[in-house]
Amino acid sequence: MASIPTHTLPSGDPLPVVGYGTWDLDDADVHDVLPTALDAGYTHIDTAEGYQNEGAIGDVIAEHDRGDLFLTSKVLPSNLHYESLLAALDGSLDRLGVDVLDLYLVHWPNPAISIRDTLRALERAHEEGLVRNVGVSNFSVYQLKFARRIAEVPIAANQIEFHPWYVRPELLEYCQAHDIVVQAAAPLARAAVLDDPVVVDVAEAHDVTPAQVVLRWAVEKGVVVLPKSTTPAHIRTNLALFDWDLGAEDTERLDALNRGDNVYMIDLDDDVYGVPA
Repeated sequence: MASIPTHTLPSGDPLPVVGYGTWDLDDADVHDVLPTALDAGYTHIDTAEGYQNEGAIGDVIAEHDRGDLFLTSKVLPSNLHYESLLAALDGSLDRLGVDVLDLYLVHWPNPAISIRDTLRALERAHEEGLVRNVGVSNFSVYQLKFARRIAEVPIAANQIEFHPWYVRPELLEYCQAHDIVVQAAAPLARAAVLDDPVVVDVAEAHDVTPAQVVLRWAVEKGVVVLPKSTTPAHIRTNLALFDWDLGAEDTERLDALNRGDNVYMIDLDDDVYGVPA
């Protein structure tokens, strides 16, 4: 398997362009499949306070050299006040069994809490060496502009929904123009895009899986992808993206699929992700 390319973050750390996503994996799933992912060659693991699986991830990675892993977690929108964020970070570090996160993200913006308050907490965590890089998730261009204006630490990444049906080129362009790495959450549109006739046709032409087509398409755009699978064969093939390319014609066909169809949004009444009134 070809080596995994990386993006260089403000800290100088290399961020692998393919990571293992852990959304919707319970503890049993993590114990079952994360070792498979690590054995397959994944070194970049993406989790979140809200995924409620950090403890299980900590159990698995305790058997591995911490220096070989790039760990990302995220703070819930309800915990974006200064003290709440720092307490949430302490909890994530404790559950993961590590002293520092390579990347710590605001999971969703919360209009009820000042982004200044949030950024001050992230800056303190960065100064104290608890996080090596800070970033955001699900931020628009407007929200990024405001955050960048007041932040005293570089915003390293914006994790967003990104796949052929939901591209938002202006957001991608803004991030890349300002050295903000775009990470694709739900890069396979929760598997919905895999049945798209164009994706299937391109996969057959290249003798790869539809998932590989979609992931390769995003990687070629400079986007970090975070696929999640519990199937060992899929876990391995999702990483096998670097000894072939799509070519201009197939890239154009995939680009033409963009229709503004997103597959997730925050539910303000959700027990975990909801923003208190």
